[in-house]
Amino acid sequence: MTTAPMNPKAGVSGPGKYAVRTDKLEMGSTSYGEGVETQAIKSGAPLAKSADTRPASAAQVRQQAVTSLYAPTERPDEPVTAGIDQGAGAGSDALMVNQPPDYTNFNANIQSYTPVLSYVASLENTSPETRRAIRQLMDSL
Repeated sequence: MTTAPMNPKAGVSGPGKYAVRTDKLEMGSTSYGEGVETQAIKSGAPLAKSADTRPASAAQVRQQAVTSLYAPTERPDEPVTAGIDQGAGAGSDALMVNQPPDYTNFNANIQSYTPVLSYVASLENTSPETRRAIRQLMDSL
């Protein structure tokens, strides 16, 4: 018995009693064999429930409360200029972005890598540019 539709242009078989399986999976009878085994496995413990991962519908999004433009502030103790470098409140340094790197231990860190850098420079397939960069780095220490 083939599970392919008689007319390929007919499209996918819909659900129902006379539906044709397109995944080539045949369970057979559920009253014996694999069906009984599957039911026994299912009855041993409750099956896990997956979380609902569907996105919110447009109606649900519209039902959420939206703060109007002229509503009273929800943060009365925070200045309007908080987060920028001018005016009252914490400046952009509070955001901890674009901070200059800390070079206090830079030489000590690079010196701990000198055995590895020397090994890389000694490899036969290391490019001359890489060897030159390692040599310049070692000379600057």
